[in-house]
Amino acid sequence: MVTVALLFGGRSGEHEVSLMSARSVLSVLDRARFNVIEIGITHEGAWLTGENALRAFEQGNLSSLHPVTLHPDPTRPGLYVIRNGDGREVLEKLADIDVYFPALHGSHGEDGTLQGLFEMADVAYVGAGVVGSSVGMDKGVFKEVMRAQGIPVVESIIALRSEIENDMEGVIRRAEAISNYPLFVKPANLGSSVGVTKCRTRSDLAEGLMDAAQYDRRILVERGVPQVREIEISVLGNDDPQASIAGEIIPGADFYSYDAKYVLDTSVLVIPAALTETQAMQVREYAIRAFQAVDACGMARVDFFISQTGEVFLNEINTIPGFTKISMYPKLWQASGLAYPELVNRLIELALERKADRDRTVRVYRRAS
Repeated sequence: MVTVALLFGGRSGEHEVSLMSARSVLSVLDRARFNVIEIGITHEGAWLTGENALRAFEQGNLSSLHPVTLHPDPTRPGLYVIRNGDGREVLEKLADIDVYFPALHGSHGEDGTLQGLFEMADVAYVGAGVVGSSVGMDKGVFKEVMRAQGIPVVESIIALRSEIENDMEGVIRRAEAISNYPLFVKPANLGSSVGVTKCRTRSDLAEGLMDAAQYDRRILVERGVPQVREIEISVLGNDDPQASIAGEIIPGADFYSYDAKYVLDTSVLVIPAALTETQAMQVREYAIRAFQAVDACGMARVDFFISQTGEVFLNEINTIPGFTKISMYPKLWQASGLAYPELVNRLIELALERKADRDRTVRVYRRAS
């Protein structure tokens, strides 16, 4: 039986969304095939486990849980419980883990930091590695990579938190040079529309910049595409990724905000999206090219804008897409013929395949005699 450690929560503004994703993943993991250990990460970064750990996080009562850690030393594999004894903390091995499944979104989960720990510990894990995660997470860097690949993206700038705090007028002038209003302001390293503001005026822009700067030190400002359609593609695989059919988000609000996604329940998912054959082929091609360009693996959801005139713009890639009951990633694969339980099984298989490929790498340089 394969032991899977399911991680959720995290030090991110998307902590609560992560709990919803984990609940959905947990509901379809085949207990005849997988032994599941639930690991919640608090807002402060503490790793906790115990019986029904996810429920404890959902209810906000963590008193029954105990701290655990993953040792970065690969010669000490497994998950360790941290126990107090004789006035000191000691590590006691809890279990060997075959695959780590991070259902984490945003900073310290989707941005390459956790993946770096996994790499140091030399463990199998679901999803992209350090490079794919970090480049995919930072919207500014990602757009520059797409421009280098010849994939169209919307005009944008990056402003630093320090610039916003010390030279707001200068940042506003740079932002207004992109295009006329509306402009969108986003934290560069968050998802789930946390900290995103649609700005129609200068005062909106100043407020949006200050709000986004709470969540990240790098802030993206981009041109608002009028009457845009929001199209999404799910990608699955390692070296030979496959793209799902396309879906369309029809927001239940002015744009696909956090509330529109998770609170109001008024947004509509249209699967398949009503695209021309050329558009459908184009977004699938761009999705796979973007996936490969950042060296993603396992899974990703790639999001697009289509303008009123039919122009296609790649918006962003999500290397740990939402897995909630309303999330597009599993819905698109289900519509493409891959049911949710089998999708989760396939992600675990891909993680083990990727680990086997990493194990082929020679770590010691031997000069030819």
